[in-house]
Amino acid sequence: MNRRRFLLQSIGTTLALPGLPSLMAKSVGGNSAVQAAIGAGAGARRFVAVGNLLGFQTKQLFPKTAGRNYEKTTLLEPLWDNRHHMTVYRGLDHGIKGGHFAVNSFLSGVLNSEAQNRPDGNVSIDQYLADAVGFETRFPSLTVGSEGGIHGGCQIAWTKSGVRVPPVTGPAQLFEKLFISDSKERQERRVQENHVQASILDSVLVDANRLSKQVNKEDKDKLDEYMTSVRDVEKRLELRQRWTSHPKPKAPFEKPSNHNFVEDLPLLYELIALALQTDSTRIATLEIGGDFMPQNLGIKKDYHGLSHHGNDPESIASLIALEKYQIEHFGKFVTRLSKMNDGERTLLDSTAVIFGSGMGDANSHKNSDLPIILAGGGYKHGEFCEVPREGINKVPLCNLFVDIAQKMGVETDSFGSSTGRFA
Repeated sequence: MNRRRFLLQSIGTTLALPGLPSLMAKSVGGNSAVQAAIGAGAGARRFVAVGNLLGFQTKQLFPKTAGRNYEKTTLLEPLWDNRHHMTVYRGLDHGIKGGHFAVNSFLSGVLNSEAQNRPDGNVSIDQYLADAVGFETRFPSLTVGSEGGIHGGCQIAWTKSGVRVPPVTGPAQLFEKLFISDSKERQERRVQENHVQASILDSVLVDANRLSKQVNKEDKDKLDEYMTSVRDVEKRLELRQRWTSHPKPKAPFEKPSNHNFVEDLPLLYELIALALQTDSTRIATLEIGGDFMPQNLGIKKDYHGLSHHGNDPESIASLIALEKYQIEHFGKFVTRLSKMNDGERTLLDSTAVIFGSGMGDANSHKNSDLPIILAGGGYKHGEFCEVPREGINKVPLCNLFVDIAQKMGVETDSFGSSTGRFA
């Protein structure tokens, strides 16, 4: 069994990764949704999550008036023309503590350190959705972010087994992933590799089935878990086989170069929009992490140091400047999706976009009262929605994730720390 495990690791995964996407899709054949044509996956539901590592100045973000007649605030100003496409929420969080170490719970509602005994671990909503519907596209999901920064870089996306999904780290790499097809020789090698690895899996299943008749109940439970992992690897291999020889969409422009996260942010948004438009994926995340350097905006202090501003007016002014930059480009992304056709509607109508952070107040290390904006997705927008922040009527952020999952056709009544569906 150890030898089989070693061989399976050559596929690029391990047997300790259950819960990979189910591949019960019909054969893609010549009718693949991945085309250069606009609106290739017309009508399909999509999801994008954008988070930053250090939160926002909520005093300059949240309005004071709830409802549709909320006032413009400093940080909402860049989004003002898009307010009819979005809803601003206040009071949503996961009810957890941990400062920077709890930011990784933004899309899961569960601390990584407390996920071991949970059936779904600390799976993030993007990977949860990818497990359910990701088999319909070349890439079940795209995770974009940086490997640098506080406590290990991008930690926005997590599998059910508590493994961080490594990010695509720059526009050059993301462009290659989306638009550069393998050479003919490389495709042929991949086909051969797929055949070899399929044979390995067949052999593993024969061994495991034989062992299942010889072990006691305790070992059978372990073997069942092993079998689940093997089947998940099998599904991943099937996904790879589907797309090995299928060409990627035609590149809309030349391969870009990586510069720095500040300058690259608009291009990363554009590439994510194109990934959705070509139906290369229907699920994407973008984390703005420690590699977002204020120096590239002409601000001298480092981002983390600024976040612990101690109410210093100069530091707060610098934070507002860099946060407005992030929010401005999120707004341009929303506008871009609203101008892309998706059948008889826009891509924004088809795509629920969450924007926010797992940090409510970096200055005091609070993970409560998170800044949350939801755009698109077919929701009725245009208001500031404030929910109770304490007591029995408190609404977890995961309730909103349940609602998003249901709108994407995933049959579930719970996710993470939810108490129901957001109403």
